[in-house]
Amino acid sequence: MNAIRDKLYDKLSSLFSDSQAPKEALDRESPTIKCTEDEKSQSSVLAFFLPSASPNWLKQNSPTNEVQSPRSDSFKWRSRSFSLKDKPLDRPMENDDRYGTKEDIWLHEENEKHSSASGHLENGEPGSGTSTSGSSDVFEDFMTPHTFEKPMPGLMEESLFITPDLYRFFEASLPNIVRGCQWVLMYSTVRDGISLQTLFRKSNGATGPCLLITGDKKGAVLGGLIECPLKPTAKRKYQGTNQSFVFTTLYGEPRIFRPTGANRYFYLCLHDSLALGGGANFALFLNEDLLTGRSGPCETFGNLCLAHDEEFELKNVELWGFTHSSQYLH
Repeated sequence: MNAIRDKLYDKLSSLFSDSQAPKEALDRESPTIKCTEDEKSQSSVLAFFLPSASPNWLKQNSPTNEVQSPRSDSFKWRSRSFSLKDKPLDRPMENDDRYGTKEDIWLHEENEKHSSASGHLENGEPGSGTSTSGSSDVFEDFMTPHTFEKPMPGLMEESLFITPDLYRFFEASLPNIVRGCQWVLMYSTVRDGISLQTLFRKSNGATGPCLLITGDKKGAVLGGLIECPLKPTAKRKYQGTNQSFVFTTLYGEPRIFRPTGANRYFYLCLHDSLALGGGANFALFLNEDLLTGRSGPCETFGNLCLAHDEEFELKNVELWGFTHSSQYLH
């Protein structure tokens, strides 16, 4: 087979020898002249029949000035050697503006491999590119923005007792005259000190219903709606209107006890005590020191005991007023 190929090569070489001689002379006189179209066609014919011999023939017949230095099939980057023979065949190997140089394409693929490996190692999930390392080469998860609605928009200050559920309960239970109003903390034992006289004085800034809230040490929240300002009297004289009520959270959920019509003992304000309801017992009684209280069934509201025990220790006291304005004098 090799002998046949050599004979065919000799015949083809002698066939084109006559046309090559004038061109070689012309190349010696003008070394900068490029190969003609005939030479290119001869190269194509020889390359078709003798592919293994075509590189040598092209080297012998190319003008010396036109032969370029061979391109390297390897390169170095960051002290590492890379061989282009390992590149995938479906990517372009020549310089192309769409892809860049060989080195650029190779570096791009190396970065992709590195990013994919980082996703596997950091997340433990195949195909995940999410990372918490802060690298700009990978994607970061972001939280979907949420709009947070204030759960108790009417409260101008924080309360130790009022939860969002209890707030919604009061909003549905309060008289129409104060529904939708802003809640203003008139008095708080945490902020203003433990004093019944201070509570009376702070209530002077309100004209209308106010919500008295307290609690026992076992977790019950209780109180009632009374008319303000509170004006203590020397003798037992009941005050208030039939808008008054008492409430408690003792029985699983907030529960309101409204006037039964049996009497008009809505609330009693004395210099040394404050009481809601009347009859055989007070629905809620607060001592002057605001440290202890009492509760029992009464005819005014037809209520049960509002606290865990009839006598209990108070867990703070708050008095809330209502206004349509953001400014409230107290």
